[in-house]
Amino acid sequence: MKTDSSQTNKNLLLSESAKANTRPRLEIFADDVKCAHGAAVGQLDEEAVFYLRSRGIPEPAARDLLTYAFIGEMLELIRLGPLRSHVEKLVASRLPAGGVGVAA
Repeated sequence: MKTDSSQTNKNLLLSESAKANTRPRLEIFADDVKCAHGAAVGQLDEEAVFYLRSRGIPEPAARDLLTYAFIGEMLELIRLGPLRSHVEKLVASRLPAGGVGVAA
């Protein structure tokens, strides 16, 4: 196998008017390949929001935690620790509730 490729496009819709137009495509110019692609679009899981709220977390903070968890997968890919920490703080500051409790 000379080429092994995958492409993933994940989108989180955070408002009623939000939309995502996604069409993952791979152009293959080789004979010996293994490729995969996929896309996911969705909103926050209301059951997860309810679970956090039932544990005493206010709704805005619960939504921030779930949003931050979604983004966390991408943040983990930043290998340089100080840069990752800086980006984590920037992301938390942009969350609607100000990222209360989601970033150090």
